[in-house]
Amino acid sequence: MPALHVRPLRRADRDQLTELINAHVAAVVPGVTVSVNTVLSDLERQPGEFITDPWVSERVTLVAEQREHVVAAAHLLRYRGDDEVGPGYRDIGEIDWFVCRPPASFWPDSDEAADLLMSACLAQLARWNVRARYASGELPAPAVHGLPRNWPHIRAVYERAGFRHVGDTEVVLIARVTDLPCREPRPGVTVDRTLGECGTRFTAYADGRALGFIEVDTALFRPERHTRGAGLADIGNLHTDPSVYGEGLEHWLLGQAADWLGLCGVDRLLAYETATDRTMIDHLISAGFRELTRTDRRWEHRPQ
Repeated sequence: MPALHVRPLRRADRDQLTELINAHVAAVVPGVTVSVNTVLSDLERQPGEFITDPWVSERVTLVAEQREHVVAAAHLLRYRGDDEVGPGYRDIGEIDWFVCRPPASFWPDSDEAADLLMSACLAQLARWNVRARYASGELPAPAVHGLPRNWPHIRAVYERAGFRHVGDTEVVLIARVTDLPCREPRPGVTVDRTLGECGTRFTAYADGRALGFIEVDTALFRPERHTRGAGLADIGNLHTDPSVYGEGLEHWLLGQAADWLGLCGVDRLLAYETATDRTMIDHLISAGFRELTRTDRRWEHRPQ
């Protein structure tokens, strides 16, 4: 058997694969790790992707093994071509995620391993004969999607293989809950807590009119998967009526959410904004957030 070769994932690889994935997660979001169970479950089904996951017809996971050690891995998806599938996903193939060790003195041929694995991925996409080929970095951990700027070694592999960034860039921000604005009374404004589209919703009302709302998701971690990082939540939605722009309602809503998050045992809050939305990013930074990373979404295979 050659010192370096690509093959399908085996169950015996689970610990090495999880270690490799967690090394990539750690470079993006602090204090989060995923369990072996999380990784293996994600290879079979992605329950969080309740819209797109039912469209997947085939899943393949490949690893590059070097000296009996997993040094690179990739998970590929094939989407069905029927009318039930959304037009943007219909009959496409995707590298859902790709991880590999960066070059190091103790892994002198890591680039060779990554390129060999990428060649196998492209061969699999060719066998599927899909109409388009895409790539991403959707690891089963919060805030790890697209292709984070923290992985220049993965970007280099994608670009060498002919993938090009064709989507938008998202800014991921993080704040300590204790750094968010204090919960203070606002004359004439009340708040209702309800279940929203993306988590617990806090809606501000004045004279019976909704002025704005914030939704926070405190269920980023499925307890049966034993993921570390339970003190983390994210903003699912933050909206204020144009009539109250400039009145600081966003900060007040964040204060309402912060009080609730503290009761939930959450100490860090994530937010996501398109890089072009400078106004909202400035609002969040002024409220105590800081930029955690930037991630480039949607990569398409466009070889020269």
